[in-house]
Amino acid sequence: MAEKKTTKKAAVKETAEVKKAPARRACGAKKAAAALVLTAENVGFKAGDVYQALAANGEALTVKEIAKQAKITEEETLIGMGWLFKEGKIVATDDKVSLA
Repeated sequence: MAEKKTTKKAAVKETAEVKKAPARRACGAKKAAAALVLTAENVGFKAGDVYQALAANGEALTVKEIAKQAKITEEETLIGMGWLFKEGKIVATDDKVSLA
């Protein structure tokens, strides 16, 4: 069976049409965040950010409050909290977290 060959002009046109297609999102949908590279070093830095935010405040905070104060995303906050929980540096009470 013989395959139909596409010309270079037709291939360029097809790729241009694909690129022109607008990305559709529902109203109020959040933009996708850049992917976080999970390495021990990056997780350690996020843990440091969380620890510093809790130490500076001096009282228990929610995940959202920690993220805002540390100027990191909530996902990064949770990653850092996991590190600190494992080391026994923080404790959770109700829906808030404080230094141990």
